[in-house]
This record gives sequence, structure tokens and C-alpha cells, in this order.
Amino acid sequence: MFDIAAIIINYNSSKLTQECIDSIVEKTVTDLNYQIIVVDNCSQIADYKLLEEFCKSHSFKNLQLVRSKINTGFGAGNMAGYQYANAKYVAFVNNDTLFLNDCFSILKTAIEKDNAIAMVGGQSFTETGKRMVAFDHFATISKELFGRDFLEKVNPKKYPKRKFEYTNPQKVNYVQGSFMFTRTKDFNEVGGFDTNLFLYYEETDLCMRLEKIGKSCYLIPEAQYVHYHGASTPQSITIKTELKISLLYIIRKHYGYLSYWFLLNYLRINYIFSTLFKPKYWYLLKVLLAGAPLSKSLKTKQKIVELE
Repeated sequence: MFDIAAIIINYNSSKLTQECIDSIVEKTVTDLNYQIIVVDNCSQIADYKLLEEFCKSHSFKNLQLVRSKINTGFGAGNMAGYQYANAKYVAFVNNDTLFLNDCFSILKTAIEKDNAIAMVGGQSFTETGKRMVAFDHFATISKELFGRDFLEKVNPKKYPKRKFEYTNPQKVNYVQGSFMFTRTKDFNEVGGFDTNLFLYYEETDLCMRLEKIGKSCYLIPEAQYVHYHGASTPQSITIKTELKISLLYIIRKHYGYLSYWFLLNYLRINYIFSTLFKPKYWYLLKVLLAGAPLSKSLKTKQKIVELE
């Protein structure tokens, strides 16, 4: 058994994936026994071939590449890679990240200090060295209505400031999905990622379920990495629509139908007015008017591709 299994998803961005792998191997200088599992989420064949050649020739021997015939999204993609993991801890690492120090050793040490800690994450930075927001508060109606800044002002104990520069471990609701480090035992107990979600809110949902079994999540500022935010997922109205579908799914799953119904109608009213000034939001509004069901998710639009 390995100490750590690192799972990375590639989707038409093999250059980023290669740089991510190299940074992990370079910065993990301690005597850790770890494996890296790369899941290619049905990239174009040219991109996959570049990645395949890289993995075959890499000096790191515990590197495994798995190719999917269909783009399964973030949660299901990570779960596909998880089938090959054999470790005490598992790290879900976005391919658009670069380690700045020995993150694995730092996070492993932190999580081992308390069995109640099930999830930890490091501090992210932009490519220019600017500190990024590395954690967030759970999705709630109050967060959507009043915003994060308001909640942090009225109840700073429950909602720690996201933009504060922390130097010591900080208990948070959840760390960003760009880099999550968790105990395999706890991940198994809650059933891993909810594969109904194609993109967005997977880390929120996971940590909400961990909290329900009495487990906590911490930001560990000592562990540092670069995150090319959004580099692997270009923004579009389709992606924005997926964000709202995932949000409403989470609200209904964890807070019930009435909360979902309230937020759905709140968003409908907002986007009715938005479309008057930005017609591009018409597609998003149509999905909201339909109830933002999972049947409108990008997950249902993926096609199976035969491997070449």
C-alpha cells in the first residue's frame, strides 16, 4: 500500500498535466511512497497521445495513465481514477496546478495530528505570486442572498474571512477543489464524490457529507501551490449554466425542496432582468425556467468515443 495516491484529470490540456506531474515529483523530496494516477477524460486523440508518450517515458515509475471513452466530468473522473488507488491518503489535484513546496508531506503531517480532520488543502497562488482565496463557505440560501462578505462581517466565527492571510491552520467549511487531500477511510465512509455532479460544487458536497459524520476540514497555509485558475475549463454561458444546475442540485440535496424552490425562483427573477441587457443569458434562463434539472447538465450531452 502507498502512503498517498494522487489523482489528476486531463481533458485536452496535456501540457498542463505534464507540468503538474513534474512539479509533484520535483517538490516531493521526503521519503514518501506515493503513486500518481492520471485519468484522461476522453481528450482529443492528439492530446492523449502526447500525454501517453510523456507518461511512458517519465522517470517516476509509480505513474499510471487511464483513458476514459467518455468525458465523465470532475467527480466521476476522479472516482474512475480512485478505482486504481491503493493508499492511506488520496490527493485530488487539478492539472492546472504546480507545487511550490513539499505539499504532500506537509498535508500528511497536518491531517495525522487529529483523527477528526478528514480533509485538508493548501494555500494557492496565481502564476504571478498573488495569494488566492483557498477556501469557501458551504452553499446556503443566505450565502446566495447576502453574499460571502456580509456573512463574514456578521458572524466571523462561523464564516472566517476568505481573503485574510492565514499563517496557522484554519478550520473551514471546505478547501478549493483544485487540491484536496483526504483520508481514504473517511472518503470511503461517505461514498466519495457524488457523480451526479458533472462540474462544480463537488468539493462542497463532499465536505458537507464529511461534516455530517463529525469530520472537519482545514486550510494548511504552509502547503503552497500555483493554480492557473480556469485554465483547464474555459468560461462560457454553457459553463455558467452548469454552475447553476450544480448549485440548485446541492441546495435541494442538503436543504430540501422548499429551499431549492425559493432559490430557483430567486434566480429566475434575476435572470429575467439580466436577459434584457445581456441576451446571452437567455439559454441559462430557459434552463432555470425548466427547473434546472440534471437532464440539462453537460453530463447528458457527452458521447462515447472509441479509443484509437
